[in-house]
Amino acid sequence: MDPRDTLLTSDASTDTSVSTATTTALSYSAVLWDMDGTLVDTEHYWMEAIDELMTAHGLSWSEEQQLLMVGNDLITSARILIDHGLEMEAEVIVETLLDGVSARVAEHVPFRPGAQELLAALREAEVPCVLVTMSYRRLAETVLEAVPSGTFRGIVAGDDVTHGKPHPEPYLAGAALLGLDPAACVGLEDSVPGITSAVAAGTRAVGIPHDVALDPPADPEHPDRVLIDTLAGVTPTDLDRITAPLV
Repeated sequence: MDPRDTLLTSDASTDTSVSTATTTALSYSAVLWDMDGTLVDTEHYWMEAIDELMTAHGLSWSEEQQLLMVGNDLITSARILIDHGLEMEAEVIVETLLDGVSARVAEHVPFRPGAQELLAALREAEVPCVLVTMSYRRLAETVLEAVPSGTFRGIVAGDDVTHGKPHPEPYLAGAALLGLDPAACVGLEDSVPGITSAVAAGTRAVGIPHDVALDPPADPEHPDRVLIDTLAGVTPTDLDRITAPLV
């Protein structure tokens, strides 16, 4: 699938090209956001949905086991459940879990600290954002209903790509949707598969650990990622400073 076909049109225009005139004060041109655990704190929604499904089939599921799922594409996560005894087709598992999480998101979208404020500041600075998530498009669109129209230029979802995270394809597709080199994009991630994908694609990868720890750069002199504790208080200019070692 052409990644440009994944555009979420939130206004009348379908032109996703980026004007460099609006971002000349910054050394990056766009921000690519992971969703679950980075933009929104929905991992507990997934935990609840999985626990309900496993319990309905007489199986147990723990928080420790849930960490195996973080950041994976949904088919991989479904196969983990199958390996733990769930006798269902992977595709059916995915759709069942999506139903459960989507219903919870429709009632309340739990944003991560600082995420809404950074989004608003990026919008004010005319820096385009794309959502790059392994959740499927129908869930991503439900989440984006909670942000102002036009906040995101598009979505690259798990059902839009051939290879999910940790493969670079999702972040390559996110940059391509805007017609940008990945090196001109900041990638925000909270998971090991996600940060691996963002690094492999060549973005300025920023890790914000949440439920799982993230490995620091192997070579501090030539880092391939930076790690920060939170997005709270982070501004577009701060992202420039934070990612300076990656340029």
